[in-house]
Amino acid sequence: MTTLHEPAVTAAPADVLSVWPASAVEPREGEITVGGVPLAEVADRFGTPVYVIDEDEVRERCRTYRHVFPDADILYAAKAFLCRAMVHWVDEEGLGLDVCSAGELELAVTTGFPPEKIVLHGNAKSPRDLDTALRLGVGRVVIDSPSEIARLAAAVGPDGHQKVMVRVVPGISAGGHEKIRTGTEDQKFGLSISDGYAQYAIARILDQPQLELTGLHCHLGSQITSAKPYLAAVRRIVGLMARLKEQHGLVLPELDLGGGHGIAYRPGEPVLDLTALARKVRAELVEACAAAGLTVPRLIIEPGRAIAGPAGIALYHVLSVKRTGAHTYVAVDGGMSDNPRPALYGVRYAPRLVGRHSTAAPAPVTVVGRHCEAGDIVAADVELPEDIRPGDLLAVPVAGAYHLSMASGYNLVGRPPVVAVDDGQARLLIRRESLEDIRCRDVGL
Repeated sequence: MTTLHEPAVTAAPADVLSVWPASAVEPREGEITVGGVPLAEVADRFGTPVYVIDEDEVRERCRTYRHVFPDADILYAAKAFLCRAMVHWVDEEGLGLDVCSAGELELAVTTGFPPEKIVLHGNAKSPRDLDTALRLGVGRVVIDSPSEIARLAAAVGPDGHQKVMVRVVPGISAGGHEKIRTGTEDQKFGLSISDGYAQYAIARILDQPQLELTGLHCHLGSQITSAKPYLAAVRRIVGLMARLKEQHGLVLPELDLGGGHGIAYRPGEPVLDLTALARKVRAELVEACAAAGLTVPRLIIEPGRAIAGPAGIALYHVLSVKRTGAHTYVAVDGGMSDNPRPALYGVRYAPRLVGRHSTAAPAPVTVVGRHCEAGDIVAADVELPEDIRPGDLLAVPVAGAYHLSMASGYNLVGRPPVVAVDDGQARLLIRRESLEDIRCRDVGL
């Protein structure tokens, strides 16, 4: 397997920083810099918890996708992490956007992103979602249920026009956890090929002259580390395309294979080989289309986590160390309000002590959050120096995706800020949510 970057040259053992941004180095033991900025300085300047994102890592990962998929449209999946700076970076690197709400869409367009390069999807689009998409001129709307067809057609009006795709369910189980497998039958996303609902929806769309069907969309799940599920999806979707040509004389010019490309959260974990994926998917698509007598459609890929995830680091200060029974609990000043993923999916991280050098032997600990839930665990059964103590700074790598975007207001602690690092400079992208912010939203007595 290959990763998007070779491990950074560093004084640490080769695998220690393998899941960190490529710019991560350890010039002195205990000190780690990212983007040329010491993480301890970021914590001192902006406080903790704080998310740090390496701008160059984001840009390089965008370029990697464009390089390995030169004949495809690459859409960054905004749900992973979105802010105005991210919109700007993605735009400058030549990617489109995949959004799933009016909020994501409006943030992107008001930042200056071209709406025609945006795809809106979602299993239950609200009237506001659809109205905003039409008002701003979104490039594609992905139909996810038959009821959306009539609602969208009515909103477009008899003299309007909107390009659409249909999200189909190919009946393929793939992904790192059952809660993030979305290509299987009997779940909330998409329209099944096997039971005919996809074909029924397509026929209804063809009866709406103001809706232009441009292609089929699927998303198999997340944290997929093998190309095999994508190849199976290509075969099944091309099979459906062949039936549509036979039944309706319809030749669809686009095929969206979604994203879900697996990344490593800890050293040694498997990742999806993007170069092999691109080569195999292209070969499978060409072969399947040739066998079916179809023109090869334009491929669309929607990476999110694989671009943002490894570019981010979460920083926490240790508040307490508690030894009870056979366990040592290291409590930090954040937790499930800024990262619910361990509680949701059992995700495992590899936190590191930064800001000081410890000569103590490593010892097993569980890093826990500050919230009133027994399941508020940041990293279970990890090794940290035995002398870990209150005031220490911990860094959790691979924190760029589904952290801030899934953060909550639990216990009213406020969501952390986001700080970008690049070329030795750190700048604030999103400020910390304050008590005043929380008070201002509460308008009644």
